[in-house]
Amino acid sequence: MSSRAPLDHVVAGSGPGLVLIHGTGADATSNWGGLIDLLRDRYTVVAPNLPGAGATATDPAPLDLDDLADRVAATARAAGLDRFHLAGHSIGAVVATAVAARHPEAVTSLALHAGWLRTTPREAFMFDLWARLLRTDPGLLARELILAAMGPGLLGALDEEQFAEMAAGFTAMLDDRVLGQIELDSRVDLREAAGRVTAPTLVVASADDRIVPTHHQRELAAAVEGAEYVELPGGHGLPFEDPALLFTLLADYVDRRQALEPAR
Repeated sequence: MSSRAPLDHVVAGSGPGLVLIHGTGADATSNWGGLIDLLRDRYTVVAPNLPGAGATATDPAPLDLDDLADRVAATARAAGLDRFHLAGHSIGAVVATAVAARHPEAVTSLALHAGWLRTTPREAFMFDLWARLLRTDPGLLARELILAAMGPGLLGALDEEQFAEMAAGFTAMLDDRVLGQIELDSRVDLREAAGRVTAPTLVVASADDRIVPTHHQRELAAAVEGAEYVELPGGHGLPFEDPALLFTLLADYVDRRQALEPAR
């Protein structure tokens, strides 16, 4: 498959372009459905599915971050977008950073939630555990992800039935197709790429993130010249835990950056 082949994707709305990249184990709709609904009245929103999500096939070779970045750009072009705002969550934030570094002429602004500059041994150890659990029993991985990804406010408010419902929902998203994304998680290194990002950038951290702790987002913000840094309450899974909080912040940022764009 060509590294520039477009990814399966969701398109909604009309207006200036906005591309949204999902996190590990999610897909375009589960990660970004609420934000798509919030912004489709004024943006053309394109949400690609990474390999192993939606109808995008897995690749037998390890995922290449540069190839993924080129495929995201190709997906945007296939949807009619030559220039676009760009947002990503988790590994989606990593991919978005690579897109902005490789295609600076295309990216109007960049917003990154729960991203990281490089995978350290702690995270590599965790991602290896995820892969082992996924191969053994996806339900076990779902339970681990709930406890690690959600903030203490949500976890403290759930009853037994709600924990069971959430575990069933997470389990339904997880199968062997996700292994390639997890393997990519384990070897991220954006230290060179981040220095080539020229788009205005917002880096968003979740204060209670136990998957990619906030020092990673601060490191990422420091590596991108002029980046803004914002910290919100909640866990790594904030798009699922408190979507209104995150999506309102991202929508306001995109609107603010769009207002500064010259009329075309």
